[in-house]
Amino acid sequence: MTAETDIDTIKRQEATLVFAAFDEAAAFAIGSAIRDRALKEDLPIIVDIRTFDRPLFYAAMPGSNGSNPEWARRKFNVVKRFLKSSFRLTLEEQRPDRTFKPGWGIDSADFVLAGGAFPITVKGAGVIGAVTVSGLSEQDDHAVAVDALCAHLGISRENLALAGARQ
Repeated sequence: MTAETDIDTIKRQEATLVFAAFDEAAAFAIGSAIRDRALKEDLPIIVDIRTFDRPLFYAAMPGSNGSNPEWARRKFNVVKRFLKSSFRLTLEEQRPDRTFKPGWGIDSADFVLAGGAFPITVKGAGVIGAVTVSGLSEQDDHAVAVDALCAHLGISRENLALAGARQ
């Protein structure tokens, strides 16, 4: 698939995966589902779910490392600033150095072009936070987050899956 096809799919994901409400219980359920999957599949990831004002869920799996939380923080900041998936922005920008254009004034110490942070969108409120996964390829980090959101919201992931991503 092409980057444009993936961008269109991610836009559909963002438009479809919308909550009526989001709270601590939803964060715990989604985070726990990702953690359970990671244990079952031996995924060396961290999962970090937060709203823009506070953390709600965090888990580090065996095999993850000290750089994963930093990657997650920087991916989350991308969602917070641009209100879209960090993988979508990565595909849109196509910058192999993982940094933003110099004229944007965005510090690479706090932002990174890498997939794995997906916006938490609430109907009537907009984007309020993100589910962030770090430790796999950026496409697979993204897919793990999207799969958990689909399962939680009762939405079939088949029509929303990226080609070639971890299922």
